[in-house]
Amino acid sequence: MAHLTPVEIANWIAIYLAAGLCCAIAMVMSVSVAVHGVWRERAWEDARTVRGAALFLPKLWWRWQKLYFLSTPVTLGIVGWFAATLSWS
Repeated sequence: MAHLTPVEIANWIAIYLAAGLCCAIAMVMSVSVAVHGVWRERAWEDARTVRGAALFLPKLWWRWQKLYFLSTPVTLGIVGWFAATLSWS
C-alpha cells in the first residue's frame, strides 16, 4: 500500500463500498422476488412428500441464485461507471 497515494486509496475504498452496496441491494431484491415467487406458486405444498421436502430448500436456493446472478451485469455497470467518474490524480 506504500505505492498508492491517499487519493487512490480513497477511490479504491469508495469502489469497494459501492460494490458492496450494489451487492446488498441485489441480495435484498433477489430474496424478495424469490420469496414472492414461492408464495405465488405455493411451492411449500410440494413439501408434503419426503422427496418434495428434501428438494424444497435446494429449489429455493437455486431460484435465488439465478435471480442474484442476473444482477451481475447491472452491478458491474454501476460500479464501472462510478469508478470512471472518480478523479484518480
